Amino acid sequence: MKAFGHTRATRLGEPDTLIELDIPTPEAGPRDVVVEISAVSVNPVDTKLRAIDPPGDEPRILGYDAVGKVVAAGGQVRGFRAGDRVFYSGSAQRPGSNARFQAVDERLIARAPRNLNDEEAAALPLTALTAWELLFDRLGVRVGEMNSPDALLIVGGAGGVGSILTQLARRLTGLTVITTASRPETVAWCEKMGAHHVIDHRRPLDQELSRIGIPHVRYVAGLTATGEHKDAIVRSLAPQGALAMIDDPGSFDIMPFKRKSLSVHWEYMFARPIFQTPDMAEQGHILGQVTSLVEAGLLRTTLHDVLGPITLENLLRAHALMESGKGIGKTVLSGF
Repeated sequence: MKAFGHTRATRLGEPDTLIELDIPTPEAGPRDVVVEISAVSVNPVDTKLRAIDPPGDEPRILGYDAVGKVVAAGGQVRGFRAGDRVFYSGSAQRPGSNARFQAVDERLIARAPRNLNDEEAAALPLTALTAWELLFDRLGVRVGEMNSPDALLIVGGAGGVGSILTQLARRLTGLTVITTASRPETVAWCEKMGAHHVIDHRRPLDQELSRIGIPHVRYVAGLTATGEHKDAIVRSLAPQGALAMIDDPGSFDIMPFKRKSLSVHWEYMFARPIFQTPDMAEQGHILGQVTSLVEAGLLRTTLHDVLGPITLENLLRAHALMESGKGIGKTVLSGF
């Protein structure tokens, strides 16, 4: 089958940044389904893993968001059958979704929303899982607590995670949702996603919060440049507040967080599948709740760009957009 991946650590512009491969069609393990891929989205993790040598001698097939139809199921699979339209983000430890077919653990998938097309649905899984786990598992915000006096600051509101995190916080909690953006088009996008306020991350965050009359927040989601904003985040957090981050600061000194008794959390949605945690099926349950919320009209897709079919050229374009830092929402490729 056709697939796209890499055989070594690469940078954009190199002849083998990504390559087209012909590999065997996967077979379903006992708890796997095999999915015929119809649409994928591209995430920062794709570009980060591309810059690292694959383990062993086999090429790494990238891609960690997908929509498609189940074509085969393992003997222990009970929740899905051939013909089901599903979406998921899979596992970073297994071949990814930039391929005609992919084997994925049934515990990580859910039925795709009926009211979204393939491109719209492919925009959601990885970022929705990241945002849900960050907000409700790491920060400990309670789903449905609508009378909260607290506020959430999302640093990087126009990206994929920020776009769905804004919606989850606005729709499922009573938090005041503040996002950061710096360009007119990203400010407009954050407002479209439901932010109560949008502030400029080119200026000190604590000064921007004071400008809108909210000098301190209970929660901060550090989605990008968290290390650069660390001092302002400490000043902005109320005592006993919490920071949860997903990016990769070169170093991060948490000692300044001690005086206010602040908590610091990491969110990495691949942790459950990598370590086969006892609650790994929670990811499938989360995606099932996302589907229900989308079908009820409470959440919308975060799709912004469709670059065409799943080809080598279009995947390279998507990787370049990811690395530019100019992307808004999610970028999707559809069909072979």
